[in-house]
Amino acid sequence: MKDIREIRIALAGNPNCGKSSLFNALTGSHQKVGNFSGVTVEKHEGYIDFKGYRITVVDLPGTYSLAPYSPEELVTRQYIIAERPDVVVNVIDGSNLERNLLLTTQLMEIEVDFLVALNMMDEVEASGMEIDIKQLQKLLGCHIIPTSATRKSGLDSLLDHVVRVAENDISIRKNKLFFRPELEASVEAIAALLRHQKELEAYNPRWLAIKLLENDRAIYAEVQRFPVWVKVELALQEAIRTAERLYDSEPEMLITEDRHAFCRGAVKECVRHPQLSRATATDYIDMVVLNRVFGLPFFLLVVWAIFHLTFTLGAPVMEALEFLFSSFAAIIRPLLPNELLRSIVIDGIIAGVGGVLVFLPNIVLLFIGLSFLEASGYMARAAFVIDRIMHRFGLHGKSFIPMITGFGCSVPAIMATRTLKSPTDRLATIMIIPFMSCGAKLPLYVLLTGAFFAPALAANVMFAIYILGIAVGLWTALLLKSTILKSDSEPFVMELPPYRWPTLLSVLYQAKMKALLYVKKSGTLILAAVVIIWGASNYPRNPKVDAARALESAKIASSSLGSAEKEHSLKALEMRSKSEQLEYSIAGRAGKVLEPLIRPLGFDWRIGIALVTGLATKEVVVSTMGTIYSIGQSASGAPVELKSILRNDPGFSRATALSLMVFVLLYIPCVAAIGVMKREIGEWRPVVIYALYSLSVAWLLSFAVYRIALFMQ
Repeated sequence: MKDIREIRIALAGNPNCGKSSLFNALTGSHQKVGNFSGVTVEKHEGYIDFKGYRITVVDLPGTYSLAPYSPEELVTRQYIIAERPDVVVNVIDGSNLERNLLLTTQLMEIEVDFLVALNMMDEVEASGMEIDIKQLQKLLGCHIIPTSATRKSGLDSLLDHVVRVAENDISIRKNKLFFRPELEASVEAIAALLRHQKELEAYNPRWLAIKLLENDRAIYAEVQRFPVWVKVELALQEAIRTAERLYDSEPEMLITEDRHAFCRGAVKECVRHPQLSRATATDYIDMVVLNRVFGLPFFLLVVWAIFHLTFTLGAPVMEALEFLFSSFAAIIRPLLPNELLRSIVIDGIIAGVGGVLVFLPNIVLLFIGLSFLEASGYMARAAFVIDRIMHRFGLHGKSFIPMITGFGCSVPAIMATRTLKSPTDRLATIMIIPFMSCGAKLPLYVLLTGAFFAPALAANVMFAIYILGIAVGLWTALLLKSTILKSDSEPFVMELPPYRWPTLLSVLYQAKMKALLYVKKSGTLILAAVVIIWGASNYPRNPKVDAARALESAKIASSSLGSAEKEHSLKALEMRSKSEQLEYSIAGRAGKVLEPLIRPLGFDWRIGIALVTGLATKEVVVSTMGTIYSIGQSASGAPVELKSILRNDPGFSRATALSLMVFVLLYIPCVAAIGVMKREIGEWRPVVIYALYSLSVAWLLSFAVYRIALFMQ
C-alpha cells in the first residue's frame, strides 16, 4: 500500500468570518471535539483525505488578535507557536477585509507558513465589491485563495495550496510588516540581543521584540528567566523614552497604530467599492432589533420563542424516551433475580442516568436555537442592546458576553472575563455569572415544569426562571459596584457582523457536539454519582426493618387472603420497608440533618440529599431525585416515570417545584465553577463570601416564591 503523508493545518480567524463553516465543509463527518490541554476552551479537530494525503484540520478559537488577554487568544497563539502546524490557514471575511487583516499582520510577525482563505466571496460578489487578489498577495507575502464555505467553492484549490506549501513546492516570500523608523530601530535592537539565545530559539526573535514592546506579560516572564534580560530591559527603556519624546505615546500604541495603518492602506489599494451605496437587509433589520424602544422587547420575544419551540417540539420525543427507559426497566426486572443487583440497575442506573438522558431532546433543541442566533449575527446585537441596561447596573457592556457564555457553562464564562480590563468590572462579572441558568440546570427545569405545568405554561415558567437569574445577577452587580467595587465602567465597542443565514450543517454540528458532551457526562460523572448515591441510600441496613419485613411477609403468606391480595400486600410491604431503610441510610440521615433548614422552602430530606449532591454538577440533582424517589416505587412491577412520581407525591406540590427551581438557579455553583472562580480571583476569601451570599439569596427568594405560590394555589 502507498504510504499516506500526514499534514496538520490550523484554521485561524476572527469570530464570524465563516471559519467554523469552512471547517465543517472541509472535514464533513470526520470530526471530534474536546478541550485544549489545561483549559476549557473547546478544541475541534477533523481530517480529510486529499490526493494521497491525510490532512488533519484544527479549528482554532475565533480571535481578533494574538495578545493573550483571553483564553481563546492564548490557546490560538500557543498552538501556532508551540505545536507548529505545517500550514496555518488564515480565514478572512472578504466583506470586512480591514478588520480581519489585523490578525493577518500578527501572523506575518510570527513568520509562520500561512495561506489566506478569502472567505465569503459570494457575499463580496453580491455586494459589488472588487478585490485585487494579486496585489493583496504581494502586500501580505502569501497566497490567497477565494472560498465560500456555504457554497463549498474554492475548497479543492485551498487544499491543493496546503499540500504545495507543506511540500515546499510553492514560493512564500513571508513579507515583514515594518513599523515607523524609530520604532523599527527599537525592534531590531532588541531582536539582535535575542537572536543568539539558545534558550529562546523556539521563538522568532523579531516577534519576541515586538511582544516585549507591546508589554506582553507572558513574553516578559519568559525572557526574564535568562541573563540576556538585563540588556533587553535597557533597550526597552530606551525605546519607551524615544516613543514618549517623539510621539508622546507608548511603543504598544504605536505598534497598534502602524498595524491599523497597514490594514487601511492595503484595503485602500486593493479594494474597489461600488459607487452607489444603498441600504442593505442588515440595515433594515437593525432598524428594529437595535431600536431603543423595540430592541429589548424583541430580544425577550426571541428568547421566549426559543423556549416555546423547545417544549413544543421536544415533548413528544422526551415522552418516547421515557417510555423507552420504562420499557427497558420492565424487560430487565425479571432477568435480575438478585434483589441487590436488581435495585442498583433499576433504582440506581436506569432511574438516575435515564432520568437525565430523557431531557436530551430539549437540550439539543435549545442548543440549536442558541447556535442559530450566534451564527446569524443576532447575538452580537443582543449584547449591544443589553449594554444600555448593563451600564445602569455599573457594569462594562462587555460583561454581557461572558454572561451569554454562562447560559452554556459557568466555567468558560468565568474565564472569558479576562477580556475585561477593569479589575472591579471583572470581579463583579465573575460574581454574577453563576446566577445565569447554565445547561446543567436545564434538566431540572424541564422535569419540574413538565410535571406540574401544561406545555405552553411550562415554557413561560422556564423563561421566567432564566429572566430571574439575569435580574438577580444585575441586582448583585449593582450592590457590588455601589459599595465595595466602586469604579466607572468603560464604554462598550463591539463589531456588529452582517446578518447571515446559518448553514444547517454548522448549526446541527454545534448542537451535536454539545449533546455528545452532555451524553458523555451522563455516562461517566453522573453514572458514578448515581452508583454512589444508590449506595448511600441503601446502606447501612437497619436489621430491625429487615426482621419486621420478614415477619410480616410470613404472616401474609400464611394468611387466608387470595393470591392477588397477597401479592398486593407484599408489594405494599416492600415499598414501606424500602422507605424506612432509606431514612436509616447515610443519605437519609444527612437529609434529616438538613431538613429543618430547608423545610420552610417546601423541601423534605429527600430534596436535601439532591441539593448536596448537586454541588458536584447540577445534572446530578435530577439523577439523585430519580434514584431517591424511585426507591420503593418500582415494587409495583412496572417502572414509574419520575414526573409521575413527583406529581403524585403528597409532599411535592407545584409550589415546591417553583421553589426548587429558584433554589437550584441561585445556590452555590458546581465544584468546577468554584475552583475556576478561585483561580481567576486568586484567593479563597471572596469565593467563600460569594458562596454564603448565593446561599442566602437562594434561601430568601425560594422562601418568598414558595409562600406566594402556596397563597395562590
